[in-house]
Amino acid sequence: MSAPAVFFPRTVAEAVELLDAYDGSAKLVAGGTALTLMLQQRLVSPEALVSLRDVPGLGGTSVEGGVVRLGALVTHTQAARHALVRAHLPVAATAFSLVGNAQVRAAATVGGVLAEADYASDPPAALLALDAEVLAVGPGGERRMPIAEFLVGFYQTTLAPEEIVTRVDVPALPPTAGSAYLKHTSRSHEDRPCVGVAAVVRSDGDGTCRDLRVAVGAACDRPLRLVDVEAGAVGSPLDDAAVEAVATAYAERVDPVADVRGSAWYRREMVQVWVRRAVHAARRAAEHTTNDQREGAVL
Repeated sequence: MSAPAVFFPRTVAEAVELLDAYDGSAKLVAGGTALTLMLQQRLVSPEALVSLRDVPGLGGTSVEGGVVRLGALVTHTQAARHALVRAHLPVAATAFSLVGNAQVRAAATVGGVLAEADYASDPPAALLALDAEVLAVGPGGERRMPIAEFLVGFYQTTLAPEEIVTRVDVPALPPTAGSAYLKHTSRSHEDRPCVGVAAVVRSDGDGTCRDLRVAVGAACDRPLRLVDVEAGAVGSPLDDAAVEAVATAYAERVDPVADVRGSAWYRREMVQVWVRRAVHAARRAAEHTTNDQREGAVL
């Protein structure tokens, strides 16, 4: 088997042209953490590799109009440590900080983890809970996709073979929101999650829930978010009983996968446990921000 041709385009347009010319038989290289393993194990045999290393404009992080813009080539380490991400998207910063080990986080990219659509990955669940949107460029120009529509199944997205993820836009959380990402691993702390849960809570001073978002990752073919369950919690106190009802609903409606990290039965049980814990953690964080604001107003 001959080695693939390797290209280093200098613009997004040039990279798109190369992908289009190879008609699905070329692979993009960003961080390369997943692709390298697939090449070594001969799971893929592309005719060409198209590196994004020399393409400018894909590595920045900024805030514009209340939206955090993460370039596709921003690494997990950069996202986890960036002051804007930590300030406006703390749940995402946590999820990126828990991926694999330091070497993986230093290479793996924001765009790459979404384009791969690995079900057992940390960031997608956090980004789903944050209502992120994925921007991609192809021969027909740019298009924008909510992450809930972008991820469609095991290692499957709505990306066409000739399209490139260029940016992820994430609405900044309001200062009164609390959030948490909790990762459960069943083998080692560096392993991919058996279950990962992202939760966002915003509540009034009296404990009434004004916003609840919960996304469960690694348990099924793509991150799971039940918007009807979230909506059912809004307008009432998010007490222990309400949190348990949310956790139970997710456990009942998840279609769990079985793999080396856990059986389907075990994953269902863990979904209930970790949804409960994540929502409680986000609720405590929301209460803390509300108390801080109240004390600030008094001062």
